[in-house]
Amino acid sequence: MLPDNARELKARLSKRLSEVPPSSVAASSVDGPSRWSGVALGLTPVARGQVHLAIRLIEQADADVVLGGLDAGARDEVDVRVIGPVRPLTSPTPDELRRRGRPLRPGASVGHRDVTAGTLGGFVRRRGTEELLVLSNNHVLANSDAGVTGDPVFQPGVADGGLDTDRIGSLAAFIRFRLEPGNLVDAAVAALDPGMTTNPAGYPGGPLSAVVAAADDTDPDELVEKVGRTTGHTRGRITAVEVDGVGVQFDDAVHTFDDQVEIEGVSGGFSAGGDSGSVIWRSRDRAPLGLLFAGSTTGGSAGGGVTFANPLATVLRELDVEWFAG
Repeated sequence: MLPDNARELKARLSKRLSEVPPSSVAASSVDGPSRWSGVALGLTPVARGQVHLAIRLIEQADADVVLGGLDAGARDEVDVRVIGPVRPLTSPTPDELRRRGRPLRPGASVGHRDVTAGTLGGFVRRRGTEELLVLSNNHVLANSDAGVTGDPVFQPGVADGGLDTDRIGSLAAFIRFRLEPGNLVDAAVAALDPGMTTNPAGYPGGPLSAVVAAADDTDPDELVEKVGRTTGHTRGRITAVEVDGVGVQFDDAVHTFDDQVEIEGVSGGFSAGGDSGSVIWRSRDRAPLGLLFAGSTTGGSAGGGVTFANPLATVLRELDVEWFAG
């Protein structure tokens, strides 16, 4: 229908909803005092110069009540969606991320028993299986090649008070570092202990896209975000791609990495020590694109240093796992 006709229908329906008892629709299922009808109304484009009336409700029963008041012609011109309760979207603070938390969520402190602490980046699974695996860095979950499969993994990490009683699972696989140039990823996964609960969609703003950005589909100046154990939820922009020869000083040696993504913070630093393992996503479509693993303290144009990330598509390929968005 034409936008003006939709606005007229919206006004009529809004008036009708204001005249019915609140308990007739979704306000009956809302916690706390409310004079809200439980129905949100708007316009949704369907073609050039054409719109439908958008109706958003908490429960399917409410949709039946609202649609019952429309004639057949009007029902053909509405877009009804049951969206459930709507709540403020907040980001966890670094203090919250460093505490023990169940269900497990992205951004939380995690680590091998002999590592201080890093970040739980997200969840993956082996193809053809349902069991979720925790994704982070080799130097977080596998102690920079010193760990062996089956070693315990804690949440929170040891630096944040993690003990044997905070075990969440065990090291399942990791990509070993090579002394010669040309490393591609700093990555590892941990298998979860039975009964461990998870929240794969628990990123600031909700779940990430189920589609991972291709390694060659990452452009400079792209705005990105991450949530990490030390600095929490931060925003940045990609400043370089396909970066070769990134030398990273680990405890045992300098390992060099090729085909990396460089990021700097929009205001100040994008990351700090302990954020390693964070998954980085594009702001425009929430597509996950990188696994944060290293950074500097200087060199960023907005203050702070620069951050380096492995392309997430490369990480998944090397580990032979698939992304799980929840």
